[in-house]
Amino acid sequence: MSADWYFMSSGFFYRHKRIGPICERELLIRIGKGEINPDTLMSSTSKTHGHWIAMREIKPAIKHWKQTHPDAA
Repeated sequence: MSADWYFMSSGFFYRHKRIGPICERELLIRIGKGEINPDTLMSSTSKTHGHWIAMREIKPAIKHWKQTHPDAA
């Protein structure tokens, strides 16, 4: 996996904010910290062809989520 990723973040003062681009290593770190969860929308020009999809539909990302959050399943 070598692509620039974007994800949607929500906060107190804004509904949704696009974060990125971040590298895949940073993406995995944020998934491990819980900043990105299975419902988070993600996009990559090379991997999702610019479409926004839920993280649970990206196999390597959800696999990493399940490894780092075994109690959440």
